[in-house]
Amino acid sequence: MIRDSIKAAQVAAMKSGDKPRLAAVRLILAKLKDKDIELRTATTLPDDDVLVVDVLQKMVKQRRESITMFEQGGRQELADAEAAEVAVIETFLPQQMDEASVKAAIEAIKAEVGATSIKDMGKVVAALKAQHGTQIDMGKASGLVKAALA
Repeated sequence: MIRDSIKAAQVAAMKSGDKPRLAAVRLILAKLKDKDIELRTATTLPDDDVLVVDVLQKMVKQRRESITMFEQGGRQELADAEAAEVAVIETFLPQQMDEASVKAAIEAIKAEVGATSIKDMGKVVAALKAQHGTQIDMGKASGLVKAALA
């Protein structure tokens, strides 16, 4: 489980005295705790690894946006700090599929659900997320789905 590897990384970072890595790992654990609290009232709970990957992907996306904003504002030291956090967070994410693999998966799902037009985009994206959600950046994948259906 990814959550266990994150907790083990926290212990390793504390033992080695790696303060920047420890801070990033603690941020991840705090976000996961927030999500767990949020889901206490949920009727159905997603698989833990899917939940963790979703949280991690959101954290990476937020930090990438921050990096862009800091660089535009001329605050390179803050952008570097965010980039260091992204590097730590990405160590816990599963290997992402390359663009060719994503396109192949989209074509397979298109055939599976019988998608022929842009009206079927929702079906294809939903099936893609269900089958490969932890391995694909869905923001980029939706553009590829739109191109494949156009």
